[in-house]
Amino acid sequence: MSMTEKKNLLGLDLEALTAELQELGHKPFRAKQLLRWVHQRGEADFSQMTDLAKAFRSELEGHYCVQTLNPILDKTSSDGTRKWLFDVGNNNAIETVFIPEDDRGTLCISSQAGCTVACPFCSTGYQGFNRNLTAAEIIAQLWYARSELIKNQDAARTDGQMPSEPQRVISNVVMMGMGEPLLNYRELLPALKLMVEDNAYGLSRRRVTVSTSGVVPMMDRLAEDCPVALAVSLHAPNDELRDKLVPLNKKYPLRELIAACNRYLEHAPRDFVTFEYIMLDGVNDTDEHANELIEISKQVRCKLNLIPFNPFPQSGLKRSSNNRIRAFAERLQSAGVVTTTRKTRGDDIDAACGQLAGDVKDRTKITQKRRDDEVIPIADGVIPIYEVQK
Repeated sequence: MSMTEKKNLLGLDLEALTAELQELGHKPFRAKQLLRWVHQRGEADFSQMTDLAKAFRSELEGHYCVQTLNPILDKTSSDGTRKWLFDVGNNNAIETVFIPEDDRGTLCISSQAGCTVACPFCSTGYQGFNRNLTAAEIIAQLWYARSELIKNQDAARTDGQMPSEPQRVISNVVMMGMGEPLLNYRELLPALKLMVEDNAYGLSRRRVTVSTSGVVPMMDRLAEDCPVALAVSLHAPNDELRDKLVPLNKKYPLRELIAACNRYLEHAPRDFVTFEYIMLDGVNDTDEHANELIEISKQVRCKLNLIPFNPFPQSGLKRSSNNRIRAFAERLQSAGVVTTTRKTRGDDIDAACGQLAGDVKDRTKITQKRRDDEVIPIADGVIPIYEVQK
């Protein structure tokens, strides 16, 4: 049986893997053993799983594989940020970014090849939308990055040196890469379950964050199925402006979004929602906009994360000045709103927020058709049927 005909174990959570192995006549504890080998030890070769019976290993080899992604680019920024570009077939690629900090190592993961939401300030949206990633492709980004970073640590120890900043292990995962995670819910969910599974990556639910532009029904589903930390791409304090900056707002306006955030907090591992707010010169950065945000903060427990815009030619938008960002933040803080300003990372390797656009294929010529086919229906209040998965 060829690799393509075998089932990839990488995207199976504990429940699914247990069911698979039970069909072959194995007890549930075998699934936990296998998860530990694949996700904790990073082993893709069944023959190397030495505490499993030889007959069991042969059986696994006959039916399954552990197939990760192929990196076609691996760049490290001067600030330690590391970016991988992965081939996902049909001349499409996704990006995964590792951001080292003093007290953590954060991995930013993609959920789709491209994006349908098409926010005008996001360069990913200008690539158009190709397809949803599978659960295996989502978790493969974590599997590969973790393996590489551990490999670098081991090499540094062999040389008698302490690992450098970008080589620390991954402590946080944010679903803030390419795509809208909640429009790929069916594949997102098992990946999230693996991230927080003690026999796999064992991350705290507080350290796994799903970022959404506001897909209200799926926010409710996530709260029930796997409540992790939630970030919402707000970017505007009123419906008129948000309709333009986040087209999905025409389907789920602020009133519904805020209500969904409050419902989510009943289940969430954190007692607040993070609102992401990109700072666009003359668009959403006035004192009046800040005042409107203050009013929103009275309706839901939240913190604001201000994001300096990273300009790209197609957008026609400009970043707010540092002074304006500072004044905006101070106005929010003086009203008691917890506010942070994101530090721009990875600019020299195009890894900063909003710059996740792979150079594998120039799809800008088909973007307008994609926007006509996919974005306009969303703006009119209809999400394409292949996007929302029940």
